[in-house]
Amino acid sequence: MSDLLSDLHTRGLVAQSTDLGALHEEMAKGPLTLYCGFDPTAPSLHLGNLAQIVLIRRFQDVGHRPLALVGGATGLIGDPKMTGERTLNPADVVGGWVDRIRAQLEKFYDFSGANAAIVVNNLDWTEGVSALEFLRDIGKHFSVNRMLDREAVAARLAGGGISYTEFSYQILQSFDYLELFRRYGCKLQTGGSDQWGNITAGVDLVRRVEAVSVHALTSPLITKADGTKFGKTESGTVWLDPALTSPYAFQQFWINSDDRDAATLLRTFSLRSIAEVEELLALQAERPHARDVQQALARELTTLVHGAAECQAAEDAAKALFGQADLATLPPETLDAAMRETPFVEIAPEEIVGGQLPSYADLLARTGLVAGKGAARRTIAEGGAYLNNERVTEEDYAPTTSDLLHGRWLVLRRGKRSMAGILVGGTPL
Repeated sequence: MSDLLSDLHTRGLVAQSTDLGALHEEMAKGPLTLYCGFDPTAPSLHLGNLAQIVLIRRFQDVGHRPLALVGGATGLIGDPKMTGERTLNPADVVGGWVDRIRAQLEKFYDFSGANAAIVVNNLDWTEGVSALEFLRDIGKHFSVNRMLDREAVAARLAGGGISYTEFSYQILQSFDYLELFRRYGCKLQTGGSDQWGNITAGVDLVRRVEAVSVHALTSPLITKADGTKFGKTESGTVWLDPALTSPYAFQQFWINSDDRDAATLLRTFSLRSIAEVEELLALQAERPHARDVQQALARELTTLVHGAAECQAAEDAAKALFGQADLATLPPETLDAAMRETPFVEIAPEEIVGGQLPSYADLLARTGLVAGKGAARRTIAEGGAYLNNERVTEEDYAPTTSDLLHGRWLVLRRGKRSMAGILVGGTPL
């Protein structure tokens, strides 16, 4: 247990802490109870949340007890954003998201043994507290001057202002720490570095009310080398729910991650030992073309989030799409999910005449893989045109309905890596 903080430092996962020496002493005494909160501001957790989930998992793996908090109360309010007031979601919507996020969190922790994880909902201890009780017993411990110093609050005051509802979010989150200390003896809260103000406000509340020192630890927010936001793709946020981000798309996010980000992502997300991490990074340096880190991350994290079977299905789909396996062997759902992550064009059934689709050159041009039909014909002549992994050699070749995979997809490829799809009938499976 005492080596964990050293491991976190080596990985670059410590951004801020209240007193690392005191925390080290606390952890050396035996198992510690700690928590991290997840607000239901959407129907699913995302990759930013996964970084915190894995951090908590590291603590449990060495014997500490994690509390995974779902913010049924704080999710009704919303942590203030720098840019402006949030739209309050209806209570029944937030309640539904709480259930979905609780189910997601239950996949990541061990709920057996002496340090079994517990999923908690802060609505359980907030809902029954009256406004007067909250103001008298909790609110009196907070300095408005200090709350005004929060970066997000200051930014909002300098702009369009902030509602009392969002201004009070810090008090609600601090109340969580107090209640979790009282109920479970929780002595550590973790989170991203953007939560430092909220977390330390909770530390201060526990000290004022219970005269006990508790701890705070944050990890750095992940920034990408190319300046884009981590966990975003051209199609949007990378979610942990397979209905929102397919296992194939999730796997491909890691496969396609920038070499410059590889070390940070591996140290942050992999549960491998630091020795294994450094060994893998050394291998990547020797043969960067093999992208060993990306491959390892894709397999480990797709398995962690979606399970071994879905990870294997995603790997099979990737191999088939790039000509290393038979496309016809992919299940319809796997093929459909994979193809919807590529550029694709829908064609109406009326365009199929006598079982024959428009010409391959026309279809290739429609996908945007080439500039036009002339360029498509040149690609065919040069031997770089493929349909369902079979080379197309005739300039006037036209696919038929028998070429459709599962009766709906054609996979078009130019060269080794440039791919697009043709979909007949756009109804999702």
